[in-house]
Amino acid sequence: MASEKKLVEAITSMGEDFAQWYTDVVKKAELCDYASVKGCMVIKPAGYALWENIQRELDKRFKDTGVENVYMPMFIPEGLLQKEKDHVEGFAPEVAWVTHGGLEELQERMCVRPTSETLFCDFYARDIHSYRDLPKVYNQWCSVVRWEKTTRPFLRSREFLWQEGHTAHATAEEAQERTEQMLNVYADFCEEVLAIPVIRGQKTDKEKFAGAEATYTIEALMHDGKALQSGTSHNFGDGFAKAFEIQYAAKDNSLKYVHQTSWGMSTRIIGAIIMVHGDDSGLVLPPMIAPTQVMVVPIQQKKEGVLEKAFGIRDALSGFRVKVDDSDKSPGWKFSESEMRGIPVRVEIGPKDIAQNQAVLVRRDNHEKLVVSLDQIAEKVGELLGQIQKDMLKRARAHRDAHTYEAVDFEAFTKTVEEKPGFVKAMWCGSRECEDKIKEVTGATSRCMPFAQEELSKTCVCCGKPAAKMVYWGRAY
Repeated sequence: MASEKKLVEAITSMGEDFAQWYTDVVKKAELCDYASVKGCMVIKPAGYALWENIQRELDKRFKDTGVENVYMPMFIPEGLLQKEKDHVEGFAPEVAWVTHGGLEELQERMCVRPTSETLFCDFYARDIHSYRDLPKVYNQWCSVVRWEKTTRPFLRSREFLWQEGHTAHATAEEAQERTEQMLNVYADFCEEVLAIPVIRGQKTDKEKFAGAEATYTIEALMHDGKALQSGTSHNFGDGFAKAFEIQYAAKDNSLKYVHQTSWGMSTRIIGAIIMVHGDDSGLVLPPMIAPTQVMVVPIQQKKEGVLEKAFGIRDALSGFRVKVDDSDKSPGWKFSESEMRGIPVRVEIGPKDIAQNQAVLVRRDNHEKLVVSLDQIAEKVGELLGQIQKDMLKRARAHRDAHTYEAVDFEAFTKTVEEKPGFVKAMWCGSRECEDKIKEVTGATSRCMPFAQEELSKTCVCCGKPAAKMVYWGRAY
């Protein structure tokens, strides 16, 4: 019995140390491991299978909006990077440089892409000539490198996987429409597939992407009350186009600059899945994204007919992602391992169940058990997976709403941030000085100016001057 408990006992409880709990879950569920290269991670099969499912679902949604996939080089010549001043200044502290090719020093050093705006701009400047060439709606799946000082698996690493969309349009209106469209793709994906509720809104000028006219974001709340920026979409206007001379001949033969967008989501979203849904037993994966949706666990599998029945159930559930745990471990160990890995439904089948033509279904999210007839098992599992998906979103939304507060004066604001982890909604005058003061005093940053605005008061929570926007604030990863 003690050995069976060891798997889950190795996880620090959330209440004791949330950061250690997160690290324990990542390692014990075998999502990733530390690499020999400091600040980088090895994504193991269980973690990569999650990313593949995310990639597959997102890629389909992108293509439904007309996006095409391309691939750009991973190296950016320094001269190219320098073309957009604000952009290069924003990324300068995180850039990794290549100075030698083999034994020879390069005439011009190159950076390993931290993001690919300059590469796409350089390409578009050569590829776009006429209004007939527009729009260009491209995306690439790749890795990027940012030399982060403090790293944590999935949430922040020096190399990570992501997708980055880069589009070019004839008009400012088309670019704005695409910017908002892709943000909504991300938001719908998070809520419908990952069961993560998000706040949609615009970043302040301080928090926007370097070189962008406007940045839009989806913000999620983790179980510990910290926010996580989960996807962003940027409207570049024609700033990059002017820096890179990306022009097209309009219908009246005049030369015009294109208007561009960029949008991305990375493997940090796996960290969000862990921290929104996980519990003290390990991962809790939404059925739509779980690499294994159903684990069949045979009880007393050495008895005649048990294993055969377990594999028969697997065949009956062929419409789902299903496995049979026929290892020689004890049933208790298998239960713990299935829970640790977050598998949404466990099917228990033993000699007594077989005699009664039934199986026991166990939900990972709330541990409820359901006895079902083997004749209806496919139907019942399908219903259960659908219910789990809905319940996980409902539960996560309830947690977020219960940890979203309002403040109308600075004393209440600072007290709330300190004592009640979560989002704090408060009015803001729009000044950088107030935004900086709030961060300095409380450690909270502006997460977004939500599209759904409210007037909580008429004055700024910090300075008392007339308010311009309602803002979600919070401490964040």
